[in-house]
Amino acid sequence: MKGLTVLSRKQGRLSAALAGFVLMQALAAVFYVGDGLWDLTHEPASIRVLTEFVVGLALFLGVGFGAATLRHTLETMAAQQRALAAASGALVDVVQAQFDRWGLTAAERDVAMLALKGLDVAEIAQLRGAAQGTVRAQLTRIYSKSGLSGRAQLAAHFVEDLLGGGIDTQRPAPVDHIAAARTSA
Repeated sequence: MKGLTVLSRKQGRLSAALAGFVLMQALAAVFYVGDGLWDLTHEPASIRVLTEFVVGLALFLGVGFGAATLRHTLETMAAQQRALAAASGALVDVVQAQFDRWGLTAAERDVAMLALKGLDVAEIAQLRGAAQGTVRAQLTRIYSKSGLSGRAQLAAHFVEDLLGGGIDTQRPAPVDHIAAARTSA
């Protein structure tokens, strides 16, 4: 979750900087269009004055389009950040539900979670204030209860959940995309 907070702060600074640039462009467009209008009212219509006025209008429309696009992009980024936060929380729920099904004790849950986070036996033992032998024994019980053979399978079990299912060991026949395109045409 710390990474999401840092990302949120960076996005906030980026949003503020982009909003500042859009504001500066809008002020420049207003100045340019105002200057073009002043020129049109005080000078005869010349190619230069008409060109300045048209370019000013194009700049003004570009600022509006850019602001709308920026707003849409920022809304999309915010939605993706919310989805990522929800998915992160959902993964913890999935992991805890699986630990329930395996019947892990509170200590085994802690050890399993730390193992999933990539900590080795010595680091887990230090964090938990336990002996390395105790952590090894707990890992052995976790693997036994789960039916998995080790840390790699433990991690892979949850990655499989993230990917939406297991690997199909039956390989499908290769698809001839050219033949498929001809038959559908």
